[in-house]
Amino acid sequence: MSTNSDPASRPAPATLAPVAPSPMVKVVMRPMTRVLNPLVGRMAGRRNFPMAAQVRHVGRRSGRAYVTSVGARVVGDVAVVPLAFGNQCDWAQNVRAAGGCSIKVNGQNYVATKPEFLGGQVAAPLLASLFSPADRAFFRLLSVKQYLRLHVVPAGDD
Repeated sequence: MSTNSDPASRPAPATLAPVAPSPMVKVVMRPMTRVLNPLVGRMAGRRNFPMAAQVRHVGRRSGRAYVTSVGARVVGDVAVVPLAFGNQCDWAQNVRAAGGCSIKVNGQNYVATKPEFLGGQVAAPLLASLFSPADRAFFRLLSVKQYLRLHVVPAGDD
């Protein structure tokens, strides 16, 4: 089986209903990210810093390489990322358009493919196996409605 990396040959993703950030995220989290992102960004993806992972993706319009800090967890060949800012945030749309990204979680680099947005009910079994009860309560407090599931394989060492 051959793999064709030409974006034009990939099937178009199914239409996705926009999910915006909750009022709590807009009012509390968005302003905090301007202050916290530079600090968390330095630690994201490092070993023993499970709070944040690094997603490396390419801009769907600009072609520019980006690194975004997210709260991701990996179990087996699956990574799950809560979409606190909704499915219309640039990084999630970039990953979806490209059909994948690379992700660094707890010091381990992965190649991530097959991005899929999941609703809370569908994601519940994965969330229970990946995130603590306190994490899941925080997602409910923030009214996180969708999660990004990725198929991951460990990347070769750089």
